[in-house]
Amino acid sequence: MTETTEARQRAVLRRLDKFSRFTDNSIALPFTRFRIGVEAIIGLVPVVGDVAGLVMSGYVLLEAQRVGASKDLKLRMLRNVGIDFVGGLLPVFGDAFDAVYKANTRNTRLLRNYLEEQLAVEPPQPPFPWRALIALAIVFAVITGGLSLIL
Repeated sequence: MTETTEARQRAVLRRLDKFSRFTDNSIALPFTRFRIGVEAIIGLVPVVGDVAGLVMSGYVLLEAQRVGASKDLKLRMLRNVGIDFVGGLLPVFGDAFDAVYKANTRNTRLLRNYLEEQLAVEPPQPPFPWRALIALAIVFAVITGGLSLIL
């Protein structure tokens, strides 16, 4: 994996951390340790808010596609988005569910784990160039032998 690929993946993770914090944890509820995000506030608007949350969650999936995440990972992420969307549609309980489930944070964590696995795997060492070494040794032997005959 090249330095630029690693840097690009780390930049994606930084962006997604900020995004998921904004959508899922940006607002502290007074007198509690619980935090909600902008997505939960937008979700208070029936149907339209849930669709807006669905669109926002699509950003994490788009970033996963850009960094080459596996099909299995993207399906797991899509499942989280679907659960969040359907759960948010429930009358009365949907808004509380939206505030608790935090699909963007879950998906960012999934992508982080996947990318860190990819970054941790070092590419295999290239095979030792035995042929080039043998060829150079032969050339060196011929030159040395030729010089010893001349001198």
